[in-house]
Amino acid sequence: MANARALDKRRKSVRNIRKITRTMELIATARFKKAMDRATAATSYTRRITEVVASLAKSGTEVQHPLLEERTATDNAALIVLTSNRGLCGGYNGNIIRETMRQFDSLSESYENVKLIVSGKRGITNLEFRDYSADDTYTQFEDEPLFEDIKPIADQLLDEFIAGRLDRLDVAYTKFISSSKQVAVVETLLPLGSVGEAEDEIGIDADFEFFPSAESILEEVVPMSFRINLFKCFLDAAVSEQIARMVAMKSATENADDMIRNLSMTYNRARQSQITGEIMEIIGGVEALKS
Repeated sequence: MANARALDKRRKSVRNIRKITRTMELIATARFKKAMDRATAATSYTRRITEVVASLAKSGTEVQHPLLEERTATDNAALIVLTSNRGLCGGYNGNIIRETMRQFDSLSESYENVKLIVSGKRGITNLEFRDYSADDTYTQFEDEPLFEDIKPIADQLLDEFIAGRLDRLDVAYTKFISSSKQVAVVETLLPLGSVGEAEDEIGIDADFEFFPSAESILEEVVPMSFRINLFKCFLDAAVSEQIARMVAMKSATENADDMIRNLSMTYNRARQSQITGEIMEIIGGVEALKS
């Protein structure tokens, strides 16, 4: 039978761990609600601006934009990976890393140069451990990424794509579908492949009257569509991370409850056995004195 004092000490340790996991679960829950509100609000705006770009593309105008043109060149590609800065979020980072390695290897077979851009300390260290060196890294994004912080990154990628130094841009992240479903995916943002899908969803013949000109409208709306889509990826990643951490900490708390319950039962049996032994020693001592 295990020592009662050791069991009690272990039970206290598990209780302290439970307090930590429970606190982290509550914090993740609060952050998840804020992140989900931002992601949900951005979803409607992202869908709408994509539909506008699709409508402009099918409006019959001969005006073209570099972001809407298909690229046949296979010189340069880039892959952005969105992971977390902190752990304790279950398989959140592991799922993204697997998708990243698969996509990076696939792109390397088709493109001469593949640039790897990683956001999040966990992704940086995990990929380095697997011999995938990042060309650019970012660690400043937490659970509330701001559009002002994403815009410089998006503008740099836009400049490289328009100048011909970039032929394709993919993003590996965890897509937020609902509070009960998040999926690690890889999406192509450049060229704007999502425009074609939105065009099919609209299903109407758009008739536009451009003012001051079609060129100026496209010059403003098309790049904004890309920036918003990239920003939406960061928002989805943020809310998915908080959900993963919330679920992981909830599971850890429940496991701690089970351990505390089992340790308490074992401790009670050990303590009962110890008390019984002490009583028997006292009785034996009394009997010895009588004799």
